[in-house]
Amino acid sequence: MLKDDALLDRILAGWKSAELGAKRDAMLRYVEKLTLRPASVEKGDVTALRDAGFEDEDVLAICEVAGYYAYANRMVDGLGVLVEDWLPPG
Repeated sequence: MLKDDALLDRILAGWKSAELGAKRDAMLRYVEKLTLRPASVEKGDVTALRDAGFEDEDVLAICEVAGYYAYANRMVDGLGVLVEDWLPPG
């Protein structure tokens, strides 16, 4: 989907060192925090997204997508659904 193998390799090696740009870094920092430590998300985290250039609608979409994936993964894990063989272990 990226159509950029070099970018994919950098992301797979670790997004924090992938040099994705300030805007993407801000988004991924927010998503990581929301995913791993949701209770620690504060107003300042949303402000950081706005400061990086995201509009309120973008912030909502980022939060919705991260929340949906967390929900879907918990449903799959909670029900013991088998995933395709080609997917890396999570």
